[in-house]
Amino acid sequence: MHTRILRLSDVDAQAEALDLLDRGAVIAAPTDTVYGVMCRYDDSAAIAALFAVKDRPLDKAIPVLIGDRSQLDLLVPQPLSPAADLLIGRFWPGPLTLVLPAQTGLPSALTAGKATAGVRMPAHAGLCALIRRSGPLAATSANLSGAAEAHTAAQVAQQLAGRLPLILQDDADEAGGRAPAPPSAIVDLSGSVPRILRDGAIAADVIAALAEIGLTPC
Repeated sequence: MHTRILRLSDVDAQAEALDLLDRGAVIAAPTDTVYGVMCRYDDSAAIAALFAVKDRPLDKAIPVLIGDRSQLDLLVPQPLSPAADLLIGRFWPGPLTLVLPAQTGLPSALTAGKATAGVRMPAHAGLCALIRRSGPLAATSANLSGAAEAHTAAQVAQQLAGRLPLILQDDADEAGGRAPAPPSAIVDLSGSVPRILRDGAIAADVIAALAEIGLTPC
């Protein structure tokens, strides 16, 4: 498979990306943390292809990126808990993934057979604009499983060229790329007590925010 690298800001590249996603392909694109590989969240075959692109173990769930708050309804039941409302209002868009009760009917490959879904709204205006047009995207870091995360389109290509048709390039790459950013913090809000599953850029701030409403995460 030939892999093309096109600028995310280019309207023709966006149209090509949307067509590929609609046809069940996996693409790579920048987020506010690292580059990610992504596909439609509701297409089991596309999600299987995403696992194959990364050589990712099948027992690991795939987070979902959304472009605005309205898309959350497709993934988790409403209304949200007070803790979820607080953290979304405080930290989205941004590097915070929330694990929430999942809507019924999501592909089992997406959730790894669990009753939860990880969701994030990235602080990347270009990507969010694309997701508002494509719908939510199952997404994980754009690297082979266990290998170094990619911070530029060239780094994605070094690992994944030939495995996917398109890499959307951040304009910042032309100026040497963005400074490496910590991954998103992951907070599980699916139970009665919040749990921080992964420290990230804002974990300490999350703890402080939850304390405001009397919750202390595990």
